[in-house]
Amino acid sequence: MISVDEALDHIRRCVTSLPSVRTPLAELLYLRLAESVASGVDSPPFDKSMVDGYAIDVSDASATLREIELVTAGHVPSKAVSHGHTIRVMTGAPVPAGASAVVKWEDCELTGDDVIRNPAAGIKPGSCILRRGSSFHAGQVVLEAGKRLGPLDIALLAEIGQAEVMVTPRPRVAVLPTGDELVAAHEPLGPGQIRNSNGPMLLAAVAAAGATAVDLGVGCDDPDDLRTRINQGLASDVLLVSGGVSAGVKDLVPGILAELGVEEQFHQVRIKPGKPLYFGVRHAEGRRTLVFGLPGNPVSTFVSYQLFVLPALRALAGAPFEPAATQRAVLAMPFEHRGKRPTYHPCKVNAPTEGGVLHLEPLNWRGSADLATLTRATHLAAFPAGDYQLVHGDAVDAIPL
Repeated sequence: MISVDEALDHIRRCVTSLPSVRTPLAELLYLRLAESVASGVDSPPFDKSMVDGYAIDVSDASATLREIELVTAGHVPSKAVSHGHTIRVMTGAPVPAGASAVVKWEDCELTGDDVIRNPAAGIKPGSCILRRGSSFHAGQVVLEAGKRLGPLDIALLAEIGQAEVMVTPRPRVAVLPTGDELVAAHEPLGPGQIRNSNGPMLLAAVAAAGATAVDLGVGCDDPDDLRTRINQGLASDVLLVSGGVSAGVKDLVPGILAELGVEEQFHQVRIKPGKPLYFGVRHAEGRRTLVFGLPGNPVSTFVSYQLFVLPALRALAGAPFEPAATQRAVLAMPFEHRGKRPTYHPCKVNAPTEGGVLHLEPLNWRGSADLATLTRATHLAAFPAGDYQLVHGDAVDAIPL
């Protein structure tokens, strides 16, 4: 049995980013750039009006100005601003030659058809004009390698005409809950049966992490069935098997994984919940598949996923390998810890933060099968191994959920 830190070190050594692929704009959301992107154009590509108004020459002392043209966005002026004349422009339209400023239409006074009183007095050159290249110039790097692309980044790529970019792809993650006792949510329960909660939970968690989930169905406690389903899952980047990894007579998964060429890295971690965790790697046909054997109880499955699987998925997708982030908190009530393993105990925020410090209340958690209590948790508090009593106000580290 190894420690949490040792387990994370084993996983870290086995994880590298997936090979980059060229991907179109529509498929880029939350993927990470595998290359820096430079613009091939100035932005904006021309002097652009920032308002609806009149393009003027601020040095023109004429009392009135006659409008000689209207220019809207997407069109170009056919005339230049000259002495005694103005061109009306809409927001986003190119600024005509001869103009040194644009004046908002609401700041102008009409004195007749197509004639305005000259508003040049007090107007500074360049007013309401966004100059060509003022945002960035051609050749300038606008997005750095490693950037996780959000909607605004995708908009910027579209602006510079970058229809495809090299990114780290989404990991494909196969999910296989196992056990003769499992039935689907829509099926009636028979004697000794429970519903499959781990499968839907893991599929949702994988999707929330930005990976592509592959549903392998439910594996029964039969070697042939498990072998077939596991072999299918090994075609993915990651295989998550829940159940069948402990020490019972029906815990067949580690043996089948070994038969299929998976090299065990560790089995059992000094942690509560989640002790039976298995991790292995298979190299075949130029592909590396990470295999996590998760405990069967839902809370153990979830905690193992948060602590060990999620950092691996993020690293496969191009992020640094980083353990789950923790926050410093204080207990809002006494808590007694007993046991030789560190415990990740469900807690909830008890009161608004004071001075940036969280106040956490340990929940009345009934063990690894108590999924209902976990749904009310906001954090997992990390309690070190040992027998001890904590009091109100004692500090703890906690992982936000």
